[in-house]
Amino acid sequence: MRKTLLILSILFVVLSVVFSILPLDTLAFLPIGIGLILLFLTFQKSEVPQRKTVKILFAITYICGLVVLGKTFLIKDEIATDQKFEQQKIETKQEAKQELEDLEKDLEGLE
Repeated sequence: MRKTLLILSILFVVLSVVFSILPLDTLAFLPIGIGLILLFLTFQKSEVPQRKTVKILFAITYICGLVVLGKTFLIKDEIATDQKFEQQKIETKQEAKQELEDLEKDLEGLE
């Protein structure tokens, strides 16, 4: 039973690390929470000399949780406007308007 819990704990710790690195925001708390629960159960099932690995995994999981909290509260998502694109859009509109005016003049000249 201990080995199964330890393997599942390691799996969820790895998922916690991956999710905390990726920009998944608070979704990363899911594997962190499951990992902590499994680690707690593994810690209870382990004898005193076997608890070193579980303590290291606890530390990694807590660090992942802190990283996710830090990313959630400290990093603000901002959208910057692209001035070049806005300028090109205005120029394209002006060119299209000019072409329409030229076409109107050509049509008036044909009538």
